[in-house]
Amino acid sequence: MEVRAHEATGRNRGRTSGGTTAARVVERKEAERERRQHMKALCAKLASLIPKEHFANPDTMTQLGSLDEAASYIKKLKERVDELRHRRSSAQAMAATRGASGASIPATTPTTRGGAGSPEGEKHWEESAPVVEVRQHDVTSMHVVLVCSTQRPIMLHEVIRILEEEGADVVNANHSVAGDKIFYTINSRVRTHIGI
Repeated sequence: MEVRAHEATGRNRGRTSGGTTAARVVERKEAERERRQHMKALCAKLASLIPKEHFANPDTMTQLGSLDEAASYIKKLKERVDELRHRRSSAQAMAATRGASGASIPATTPTTRGGAGSPEGEKHWEESAPVVEVRQHDVTSMHVVLVCSTQRPIMLHEVIRILEEEGADVVNANHSVAGDKIFYTINSRVRTHIGI
């Protein structure tokens, strides 16, 4: 009898743990289903934040494809932010240099001819600083004139690249040299509103 009693108790334990195991399996499946639904909602929200023109084909995009597109878009944005930060810091450094060349050095400081703080040095700086003139004739055309020193030329391809990034189609670009000045003329057609 004792053997049968132990066997019966063992069978009851098996049923109890079997029922508990089945409940755990169902519970895990439910948790996994909720996790998948949550991830799907997060992916849909991420995809909605990315502009549609950055998707190759937004109608047939899979979840994995939209994640890849979002990752590449974020990388492009990060590169653009880094580039703009670099431009800002170099512009601030140039502005600080301009301020330091005249304002922070007293006029009575002895300088060599043409050095910083001298009237010749300030005149040279003003003459070598680039001049930018932008004229928008109508909604679709824009005329840009850049004047710079031959000692500090502007990279024309960089200016054209910036204009194209901002939504302009460059129609033609010319340059001419007169004395120690370089004159760049860029005519462009505006695709979208440019923030200039």
